[in-house]
Amino acid sequence: MKLSTAVQLSFALVAHRANAQLPGLGWLGCPTPATIPKYNNSKLPDPFLFDDGLPVLTKSDWECRRAQIGALIQGYEAGVLPGKPAHVSSTFNATSGVLSITAFNGGNNITFAQTIKYPTGKAPAGGWPLVIGYDGGSIPVPSGIATLSYANSAMAVQNDLTSRGVGLFYELYGANHTASSMTAWVWGVSRIIDALEELPKANINTKKIAVTGCSRDGKGALMAGAFEPRIALTIPQESGSGGDTCWRLSLYEQSSGSVVQTATEIVQENVWFSTNFANYVNELEVLPYDHHLLLAMVAPRGLVSYENTDFAWLSPLSAWGCVSAAHTVYEALGVPQNHGFEQIGGHEHCAWPANLTASLNAFFDKFLLDENVSTDDFSTNDVFYNVTWNAADWINWKTPRLL
Repeated sequence: MKLSTAVQLSFALVAHRANAQLPGLGWLGCPTPATIPKYNNSKLPDPFLFDDGLPVLTKSDWECRRAQIGALIQGYEAGVLPGKPAHVSSTFNATSGVLSITAFNGGNNITFAQTIKYPTGKAPAGGWPLVIGYDGGSIPVPSGIATLSYANSAMAVQNDLTSRGVGLFYELYGANHTASSMTAWVWGVSRIIDALEELPKANINTKKIAVTGCSRDGKGALMAGAFEPRIALTIPQESGSGGDTCWRLSLYEQSSGSVVQTATEIVQENVWFSTNFANYVNELEVLPYDHHLLLAMVAPRGLVSYENTDFAWLSPLSAWGCVSAAHTVYEALGVPQNHGFEQIGGHEHCAWPANLTASLNAFFDKFLLDENVSTDDFSTNDVFYNVTWNAADWINWKTPRLL
């Protein structure tokens, strides 16, 4: 007897979810290939379809879909993100605030140290919330929150193409490791959080950690928020191409006459992406993801990004379209208020404009300070340099309500 297509789909979905997750065993029945051969789609890929084309129907399904997206991003553009090494040690000096981490891999080892600056007064129960700032970050951090200036450029150097394989990460894993500099930076953030979890005398609440950075470091901060689920709040600032913009949309902007940074250009500038990505930058339609899915990997955790329309190079239309597409995942999960976006001009690149502080503080208040505040800021000034945004041209899916 031949089953109808609808019945076959129903059986497939039941089998998929029945085997999706078992406690302590990870995702069984959730394949995570690094590439999808013969994929071709000029529009933004649907967040709510698994690699095999079956629909994402539940919040549990989304966890599997998120794992698939992470594998694809590593496979095409980011390189492999190693897990925690078998041997890691850490120390904390309460007087100086210096957190020191030593990691071992085979016969190699590295040590890196970061300084935590604490607020004055008595720490809240559970410890201080913390902002990890790539190269220090460039946003104002409210009182009552500790800060850590992350020396990401020492972990993986980002001067130019000659920086490939240079930095502490590559001293540990070898200069030929596939990890891009941004992936190496994520690895370092994860080791910092590991150490803070293991050192209660550091007095940091590891459930209340934010990560931020601007421009190239904004790209890195977004990557960290996507791949490190222990980060409660992700704040990329003016991250542009390779950050909260989409490759397909930036190419559309360029084709429409705007001078923006595209994938073809960015792989010739620096080592933020793996060498493998250069194989795909001239045929973006074969990518089974775009950066709306990188953004969506943060969901349902807190995410607010800021862009600057005074600089066409940052791809303002691409940013708006990309975050709008990612926002559908937050809507599907029932937490649209956990995802914010503000796009204005009137300030220099990476200079913080005071009129955005209220929205930024609201996200800090909600995700790091446990205050009941509104975080519904999601807007653009529509300065797209005569390029037209039409959502229907790029977003061809209906947003489900995941149960």
